Amino acid sequence: MLLRGVSAPSRVEVVTADRTKPRRLPGVDGIWVAIGADAVIFAILFMSFMQARLRDPAVFESSRQALDMNFGGVDTLILLTSSWSIALAVQALKRDLVDRIPRYLLGGVLTGLMFMVSKAFEYFQKFANGITPATNDFYMWYFTLTGIHLVHVVFGTCLLTYVWFKARAGAYGSSNRVMPECVASYWHLVDMLWIVLFPLLYLQKAF
Repeated sequence: MLLRGVSAPSRVEVVTADRTKPRRLPGVDGIWVAIGADAVIFAILFMSFMQARLRDPAVFESSRQALDMNFGGVDTLILLTSSWSIALAVQALKRDLVDRIPRYLLGGVLTGLMFMVSKAFEYFQKFANGITPATNDFYMWYFTLTGIHLVHVVFGTCLLTYVWFKARAGAYGSSNRVMPECVASYWHLVDMLWIVLFPLLYLQKAF
C-alpha cells in the first residue's frame, strides 16, 4: 500500500547573527605605539643600569642601603592608588556614570601631585646630605631613572587635569571616551614603570 502525502522531514537552518562587537584597545592606536616605544626605552635603561651594577656591586649595594625605603614604599602606594582611581573613572565612563567620572579623575590628579611632593622631599633630603648625581654611578642612575619617571608623572598629571576639567563640563561619556582612555593608558604605563623602578633601585641587592 502506497502512502501518499508523507513528506520527508524538512531541513531547518538556524542562522545566528554574531552581534558581539569586536574588541578594541582603549584609546587610539597611536597611543599604544607611543607607550610601546616608551617601554622599550625604559627597558634599555633598566638593562644598562643592571650592567653598571654588575661592574661595581659594592658601591651600588652600599648606596642602595642608604636610600630611604619609606619614601619608595609611599611612592608605590600613591601610584597604585592613583591607577586604581583612574581605572574606576574609565569604568564609570563606559557606564555613563557622568557624576562619578570627575571625582575619580580628581583622585588621580591629587595622587599624582602627592607623588611629586614625595619625590621632591626625597630629592631635597639627598641634596641636603651632599648626595648628587656626581656622587657615584649608582646615584647617577638613581637621579636619571627617577628623574625621567618624574617627568612622566608631571606630564601625566597635566593630562589628567585637562581631562578632569573637560569631564566636569560633561564632555565625555560611553560614546565619547577616546581621550580619557588614551590618558588612562598612559597613566597606567607610568605606574607600571615605577613598579619596576622601586624594586630595582630600593630592594634588589647588588650581590
